[in-house]
Formats: sequence, structure tokens, C-alpha cells
Amino acid sequence: MSIKKSVNDFLTRLSGKLDGGGEKAIEKQKKKGKNTARERVEDLLLDEGTFLETDLFVEHSVKDFGMDRKELAGDGVITGYGKVRNRPVAVFAQDFTVAGGSLGRAHSKKIVKVMDIAAEAGIPLIGINDSGGARIQEGVESLCGYGEIFYRNTKLSGVVPQISVILGPCAGGAVYSPALTDFVFVVDTISNMFITGPQVIKTVLGEDITQEELGGAMTQASITGNAHFYGKSEADAFNTLKKLLSFLPANSKEAPPVSKPILPANPLGDDVIPDNRRQAYCVKEIIRGIVDASDFLEVQEHYARNMVVGFARLAGRPVGIIANQPRVLAGVLDVNASDKAARFIRFCDCFNIPLLTMVDTPGYLPGADQEHAGVIRHGAKILYAYSEASVPKMTIIMRKAYGGAYIAMCSRHLGATFVASWPCGEIAVMGPEGAANIIFRKEIAAADDPEACRQEKISEYEEKFANPYVAAKKGYIDTIIRSSETRDTLIKVLSTVRQSRTGHPHGNIPL
Repeated sequence: MSIKKSVNDFLTRLSGKLDGGGEKAIEKQKKKGKNTARERVEDLLLDEGTFLETDLFVEHSVKDFGMDRKELAGDGVITGYGKVRNRPVAVFAQDFTVAGGSLGRAHSKKIVKVMDIAAEAGIPLIGINDSGGARIQEGVESLCGYGEIFYRNTKLSGVVPQISVILGPCAGGAVYSPALTDFVFVVDTISNMFITGPQVIKTVLGEDITQEELGGAMTQASITGNAHFYGKSEADAFNTLKKLLSFLPANSKEAPPVSKPILPANPLGDDVIPDNRRQAYCVKEIIRGIVDASDFLEVQEHYARNMVVGFARLAGRPVGIIANQPRVLAGVLDVNASDKAARFIRFCDCFNIPLLTMVDTPGYLPGADQEHAGVIRHGAKILYAYSEASVPKMTIIMRKAYGGAYIAMCSRHLGATFVASWPCGEIAVMGPEGAANIIFRKEIAAADDPEACRQEKISEYEEKFANPYVAAKKGYIDTIIRSSETRDTLIKVLSTVRQSRTGHPHGNIPL
């Protein structure tokens, strides 16, 4: 064949591959409000002109099972690598216009290959999921493919950041790959994740439930906690993903990228905590008064809202923030809050991101429901995660730090690098009211005026124990600072401590 003919043949073949499942399938995708896999990769995610596609001409490994060659362009998945804000990433995007994005052997081999590229190059892996699930016609070959992907997700955990974007169905065994990654993005009305769908549930249990109720975007973001970021549109999700990447190193051996320091828009004053210890406030406002440009990227915003976690910068350096939220359940620790914090702490430790813990909690949530849900087992995860972490760990006690929650929220006793309290900090086994009722119950009961006696004992307990000075005298906190001094103090600590990697390497999921 002449050079001209070979080039024309190549262009003809290329055109067929780039069209995915063809015009009708693409039109159907668009009617659902969804972008094509190629648009997601080239237009929404990667920097213009940086995508280098791999394995475009790969085809399915099983012959003649009722699908022609055009329908299986690229075997239903686009793979390769490119750049996001000039930083390299590896990417795969399942193409729902090709056999519903179903996963067969060749499809999985393409994904596995790009995962191996991410591992070898030490770059983040981004997976865009939009698939009907295992390709039934290929039988065990499809199951084999999923297994190899899960295996690599696990081996890559804590080595390179792994991000999943759910932009369509993700059902059955397919959901476990995103669950093994570090962050999962979902989009309103587009994303669905579940092990068994509504039809199976109806058949087996007689229960009627819609796909959206069962595993829609907000369900996964607020109820199950499987999703870390919720987007109103595909473009919204990808913009947030790019921002997330800006805080992260390419791999576990690198330091996070440093930016130009920017002062907070509204720096903290000395009156940020209400005088009434029972009065709630929003800890996110406190965080924004400390961090660069008041810019805080919250993770799992809609889940376990009594705990706030996310990324920000101090003097240009990324930090991971874990904070009790007094506005929700008074900032108590419970099963879900403990899991949420533990996983985030472990991620930051994997990727050399210093930790800042902001404390205002009355303790662990009491009750039979929590005990039966395993609060002991789940609560231990946050203790383990903080104790295991070898990155710099800074703690600010804003107000309440009671009982086991004082220990759990990165106290000196769990290896904190630096612990400070604001003057209104209360470090004690429990709150003054509860403590007085227990310690002085006989005196209160015998008093002529029990209520006056109770108030007197509460004041006595407050003076002796509900303050930061007892802990400061014993060296359990390093210093007491005004809230307005917090940012400058933390920056001094960060500029002084060495970024160490004394701990052993580990993955992200807390067992």
C-alpha cells in the first residue's frame, strides 16, 4: 500500500474510532444532559491540546456476540494522559455511547494499563465512570477485569492520588473501584451508584424506590458518605476537581505545591467565640478568618456535618483541616464523624499535607443507637489515624475539649506537634454542669436551696478545671493565645517544624 493510501486508511479508521458509538448514541447521551467521554476529557478536564490518547485501536476480545465493530470503538473507554493546569495526570473515561460503556476484558486492560502508567510516572489518576456494568456476553472475563482494577486501586492507595468522577450509572461490582479511590465526585441528576438496582430490590424485597432515592448524587453525598464532592453540573464538578488537585502533590514522595501567600479577607478578631458556652457558631467562618484568601475547599460537605474537613493554605502551604462544627449536634463525635475525619487524616498523611485540628466538642455522642452502631470501633479510627500520622500536626482548642473527645482531637497525648488554646478553652473530663451534678450531688441534695448550691458548685468547677490553665501548667498545651494571633502562630510553627516521613507507608482506607 502506498503512503497516501495508508494515510487515508488511517484517517478513515481514526474517524470511526473518534465517533464513539455514532451519531444516534451521542444524540441520546446529549438528551440526558450528559457530555460525551471525549468532551469530558479534552474540553472539561485537561488543558487544551495536552491529551495523548493510548490504545485507541484496541477492540473487544470476544468475537461475534451481537455487536458490530463500530459500536465497540475503543472498546467503550478512552484512556491516556495529559495535563491539568500544567501538571500531568493519567485519565480514563468510560464511553456510554459504546455498548453502554460496559466493561469487558479489553476495556479493563486499557484501564489497567493507564493505572500502571500513573504508578510508574508518579502522577494522579482520574477515572470518569459512566457504565452499564460488566459486559454480560464476556462472562468471567469481565469479572476478571474488575478484579485487576480493584487490585491496582489498592496498590496505588497512598502512592498517587486517585480521583473518581461518577457521570452516569455505576452499579454492581463496579462501585468498588470508586470506593477504593481517595475522592469521589457526583453530579446532580446524572450520577447513580448502587450495588443492586431498584428492580432487584422490588423483586427481592417488594420495596419501591427510585434510582435517585437509592443511589443518586445527593444520596451518596449526604446519606451514605460515599461521595466527597457534589456538583450541580459536569462543568462544576470538573472545576472543583481542578481546585482539589491544586492542593495535592503528584505522589507520596513529593511535597504539596506552594502558592503565593494571601491574607484572609476577614481576619479573626478576639471576639469570635460567644460568651455563652451553649451558643453555637459556624466553625467555617473561623477557618476562613485564618487561612490564605479565606479560601477553604470543604470535603464531604453534606455528610456528618458535625465534623468539618477540607483543604486550605497557610502562607502558601497546603494544610488539611479537621474541625468540630458547634452548629451541628454541638460538634460531638459520632460514628460517621469519626470515619469522615479518620479517612481524611490518613489521606493527608499519605501525601505529606500538614494537619490543623480546630477543637470545640462536648465529647462522643451518647446513646444506645451509637453504641449499637459501633461507636467504640469507629471512634477508635480517629485515634489510630492521628497517632499514626507523621506529618506536622497542629491543634487549636477553641472552646470545649471534654473527655475522650479531647484526647481524640489530636491532643498532645496522640503526638501533636503543637497544641494551643484560646483563653476561653475548657479542657476537662466533662462540662461544668454535668461534673457538678455528679461530684457534689450529695451536697446539692442536702442544701436548703439545691439550685443555688448547684450553681455555686458549677462556678467552683469552672474556676478550677474548665479553663486552659491547668493543662498549660502541666505542659499538655504549649501556649495560650488570643484568637486574633492564631494565623501568625500557625505560620510560625509551619516554618519551624520539619516535614518528616517517620511513619511507615500506608493506604488511605481506615480499617
